Amino acid sequence: MITDPVLVRIGEAVALHHGQGQPDAARRMFAQIWAEIGGEQGDALHVSVLAHSMADVQDDVREELLWDRRALAAADRLTDDRAARAGVTLSVAGLYPSLHLNLADCYRRLGDLDRARSHLRRAQDTIGALGNDDYGRLIRDGLELLEQQLAP
Repeated sequence: MITDPVLVRIGEAVALHHGQGQPDAARRMFAQIWAEIGGEQGDALHVSVLAHSMADVQDDVREELLWDRRALAAADRLTDDRAARAGVTLSVAGLYPSLHLNLADCYRRLGDLDRARSHLRRAQDTIGALGNDDYGRLIRDGLELLEQQLAP
């Protein structure tokens, strides 16, 4: 169970977007939280989760890419211990398949197919960190679809 209050608020903003179809309200809430945590200088867990979520509410793929890159950079500074203290049950390694999937999709939409394929491979290389649960299946399905889209 998530115990970190910042992650709880990020989850509430995600629910505004995915659960209630209010991406603009979610974006405003994410922006407020981003300012409160100190932006990219904030706690790596907060930065990674928030940037990963903020990417999803962007209208412009270049902005989405910027947020996805921030999420990946913060994940590289994150430890399993920090995530566990916040109540996150997923290991840090389990974050990478989704992060790379999102980056690959952004690069695909921008027409940079070499970078898209590179991130797709990195996502595939890290997929073993995910279980065979709903989340793991969601990411695997996304990877399969993207692989088809990037097939020559």
